[in-house]
Amino acid sequence: MAEVLRVGAAFPDPPFNDVHGAGLDVELMTAIAAQLGVEVQFIRYEGRDFNGIFDALDSGDFDCVASGTTITGSRALKAAFCDPYLISGQALAVDAGQLPEVKSTDDLEGLTIGVQRGNTSQPIANRLLADEKVARVRVYDYGGIRTALRDLTTGRCDAFMKLDPVLTRLADAVPGVSVVQRGITTEKIAIAVPTTDTALLGRINVAQATLEKDGTLPAIRERWTGSPRADQSGPLIGGLSG
Repeated sequence: MAEVLRVGAAFPDPPFNDVHGAGLDVELMTAIAAQLGVEVQFIRYEGRDFNGIFDALDSGDFDCVASGTTITGSRALKAAFCDPYLISGQALAVDAGQLPEVKSTDDLEGLTIGVQRGNTSQPIANRLLADEKVARVRVYDYGGIRTALRDLTTGRCDAFMKLDPVLTRLADAVPGVSVVQRGITTEKIAIAVPTTDTALLGRINVAQATLEKDGTLPAIRERWTGSPRADQSGPLIGGLSG
């Protein structure tokens, strides 16, 4: 195995990672690298569509991807996923002052919902559109999350959907914007490796299991999500449920 584990990640995506080089994924991958006896190097993915990160993985730009990454069927065609280290779900945010009546996706008729390009929220929003539960879907480039949340305060977008706990952290930084619904989906979050590297998959799984058993991984989860539990897919999520 190489002396450096190259980890692809889309920055910033708190609490998984941030611009200061901290976060749940950063701590987890640093601890896994230590278990493997190698250094860790984080490589920023800057694509407009998050799903492009798996093409970059397949091309050898990284050894693995750790970026709050949900396992999906289409992604599993491009990458192999390690055992999940967190289970979470989609959440919905609005400017509660402007739209106090919106409490869930059932209240979005006639409104615009925003999502990030390539995020697992996008097909959910498209289904809401097909079922005429929203008027339109506004798709933002993956790096445009902060613009999207600011748009909630100006009326350019009425609601925004993204994986919790990321949305909770980001919404907390925008005055007036709050998360009104959690647990919309149940999604398993895991490290991805190339489909051809079964050896790395096995090594990471063993290292992660060791960190889970000795309490390191639960402590990391609690530090960044407010709960040590692996399954945080319910309507409330640890200390960030505010």
